[in-house]
Amino acid sequence: MANLQSKPKLDITDLLRRAVAHHQHRQLNEAEALYRQVLAVQPGNFDALHLCGVLLHQRGQAAEALKLIARALKTNSRSAAAHSNYGIVLAVLDRHEEALRSYERAVALKPDYAEALNNRGNTLRALKRNEDALVSFERAIAARPNYAEAINNRGNGLVELGRCEEALASYEQALERQPDYADAMINRGKCLILLKRNDEALASFDRALKYQPHNAAALKERGHLLRDRKQPAEALANLDQSLALAPDNAETHAGRALALLDLKHFSEAFIACDQALALKPDYVEAVVTRGNIFHEMRSYDEAIKHYDRALEMRPDFAQAYGNRANTLVELNRPAEALADYDRALAIKSYASAFVNRGLALSYLDRPQEAFDSFDRAITLEPELAEAHWNKALLCLSIGDFAQGWRGYEWRWRRATELMPREFTQPQWRGEDLTGKTILLHAEQGFGDSIQFIRYLPMVRAKAERVILELPDGLLSLIGELADGVTILNRGATLPSFDLHCPLMSLPLAFGTTVSTIPASVPYLRASADRLAAWRARMPREATPRVGLVWSGRADHKNDHNRSIALSRLQPLLAVPDVRFISLQKEYREADLAALNSAPIMRLDATLNDFADTAAVISELDLVIVVDTATAHLAGAMGKPLWLLLSYIQDWRWMRGRADSPWYPTAMLFRQPEIGDWDAVIARVAQKLTAFVKKPVPRPSGIAGQFSA
Repeated sequence: MANLQSKPKLDITDLLRRAVAHHQHRQLNEAEALYRQVLAVQPGNFDALHLCGVLLHQRGQAAEALKLIARALKTNSRSAAAHSNYGIVLAVLDRHEEALRSYERAVALKPDYAEALNNRGNTLRALKRNEDALVSFERAIAARPNYAEAINNRGNGLVELGRCEEALASYEQALERQPDYADAMINRGKCLILLKRNDEALASFDRALKYQPHNAAALKERGHLLRDRKQPAEALANLDQSLALAPDNAETHAGRALALLDLKHFSEAFIACDQALALKPDYVEAVVTRGNIFHEMRSYDEAIKHYDRALEMRPDFAQAYGNRANTLVELNRPAEALADYDRALAIKSYASAFVNRGLALSYLDRPQEAFDSFDRAITLEPELAEAHWNKALLCLSIGDFAQGWRGYEWRWRRATELMPREFTQPQWRGEDLTGKTILLHAEQGFGDSIQFIRYLPMVRAKAERVILELPDGLLSLIGELADGVTILNRGATLPSFDLHCPLMSLPLAFGTTVSTIPASVPYLRASADRLAAWRARMPREATPRVGLVWSGRADHKNDHNRSIALSRLQPLLAVPDVRFISLQKEYREADLAALNSAPIMRLDATLNDFADTAAVISELDLVIVVDTATAHLAGAMGKPLWLLLSYIQDWRWMRGRADSPWYPTAMLFRQPEIGDWDAVIARVAQKLTAFVKKPVPRPSGIAGQFSA
């Protein structure tokens, strides 16, 4: 008989050696094939089971990895490495208590097992046992002093314990041992942000990207930081780069939504939020961001629904309470908002909530409590501009001008579009101006410029030369007030000067108190040519002429409080023997139907600028307006002014007064409670009825008087 040729016997040792070599070179398919080949012959081979399980874990097949490593441990329960790797896979599956037990077994078998001690520390952090985690990291470092990963993780544990300075030192130690360690650079940057050292944080992220230009985490964190630094477009670019590398990162999508919200790209922001929630349905922060988008769109009811949903998901989420409170304030529900701020602060003491709580208390006319809340915010964050700014406004509203004007200077440090001018010359703060040239410059709205231009003669009396820079819309209005002053349009080339002062810093420079407000009126007058032109256009009858403004710019932050629907003015418009003249240039769509049937003369087609408005006001007997620039113009011209004020109003009208120290001819009509315009209009109608019965001299050049 012929001899049968037997199959060559497999060399298991050689197969494992080759498998490990492929594995180490990340040739996972080849390595797995060889591990499987070993297991086909020896199903209980410990090394093949263990290492194939590790390989599957590296591929993201955690459940299968767990099965193989468990089989390996049945064949050899004395392997510290297998217990440690089993813990790693359990941790990936969020089975942290079981993972901890595996690490404990590994360390019991090998007390100086640095990797297991490091992983044990990470699992203890996941279980919120941060002090225990710190001990585990220290043991890992003691076992291996140059173990950069454990030193980095110790820093993470220190951050969670609020020990940021120590954490920063730990990250520095990790980088000393491994200078190209990008994760430590990223964590260092995040720690520096917590320490309010944002420039250094940005440099740390940039350093990580120098070593690893395509590090998605570094790009993500850099984007978050740029967004916090009010650079949303640059932030968005980084976040987009991060998503190109790691498209399934929910946090990056959520950060992108916030940057798009800052850019007012609301539709795209919603999409980014939804992408974050698709990846992570329980991502409560993304739900809050959706609420924030609705808030910015002034869809306040929808915003409230989202904050409610977030609080159902996480009842102790302070941010959701705080943001819901912000929306309740916009809905003129400050009492409910106050309750939410208190709930937020009971969970987490943070400065911005104290600031907003102070605003709610201010709106509720509880100023002393509001001061206390602003002070709490300042104690937590001494450089928080919003806290100082809002405290200053409250001081001004109660007549504490000394503290108010000082605090008003914090406006330049707020995160708004208002930016200080980058002059090399110092700001004038009241020092001697003899022989000096000073630049005065407008900074905010037209009304603000009109109110504070009153200081111009006082500055002119002190300085050798005064340069006044104004927006174009006010240049034609200044007239004789600017005698001896160089007037320039904003944006024009400036001549040389020694000092500068924003118009709204002049009260600080002069040490203005309530009793020393320069309130001599009129300080603005219509020019002779404009006056002549408009006088010819005015109605000639003897009926009293009353100018009206019932709404301002729709994009004004307080417009929902200050403006009134024209239809609500009906009781006022029904007062007989009055010629109403609109001083508005723009009208809301909702007002047009009422305007067409109202007894109001329209001038919007021919009102070109404030000089025209001033000429019309000169020909009126009374001006009735809401809080707009026209109110300041009428007050500056010394015209009888009735100002209709919402319950939540601007600081400059102060509290509880029916008059204004800024404008002696003004009479203030305040809402008795939030939203109650009807009571205001009824009082004004009653007052107007009495007004028209009294003979009032017509402006110069107009014959006769009127009477009922």
